[in-house]
Amino acid sequence: MADTTAELLHGTLVALILKTLAGGRRHGYAIARAIEDATDGVVEVEDGSLYPALYRMERSGWIEAEWGVSELGRKAKLYRLTPRGRRQLTAETAEWARFAAAISHVLLPAS
Repeated sequence: MADTTAELLHGTLVALILKTLAGGRRHGYAIARAIEDATDGVVEVEDGSLYPALYRMERSGWIEAEWGVSELGRKAKLYRLTPRGRRQLTAETAEWARFAAAISHVLLPAS
């Protein structure tokens, strides 16, 4: 069970990235800022976590990257979700909901 829990917590970043990219292609910095904005700053995504996750996701076929131009006119690697990534997002979301419900049963028991 501990391995599964650790995987879920580690996989949360993957799910957040996939969800962010479901809204359209973005470069790494924009992905991190979107996650931070969506969580009101509660989740801060560091480069040391973001880019290794992006590389793993690209190798898994969940995202694709291409060079383009950022909104500031700079060369940037832009990531987009693949059909396989959309399926993975669905699976990650369902697993997260199951995990969150289980934890809620302990922390927020019915009165």
